[in-house]
Amino acid sequence: ARGIQHTAVRQAHRKYEPNFHDKYGNMVLVGGAVVFTAVWAYVLTQAGIEWGLSPVGRVTPKEWKE
Repeated sequence: ARGIQHTAVRQAHRKYEPNFHDKYGNMVLVGGAVVFTAVWAYVLTQAGIEWGLSPVGRVTPKEWKE
């Protein structure tokens, strides 16, 4: 039990060292948002997807075959 107490006391007096998330967390988040936005901007503008969702005027009946 004393060993655990000594370890806890040593860690409590240690200076705080920033970890990866403290150093780079915001930059990773911003970078991901930029890539996400760029990919979707490309998809919506350049991919040639036809966004008309209504089938009115496009669906024509086929001739009946017997």
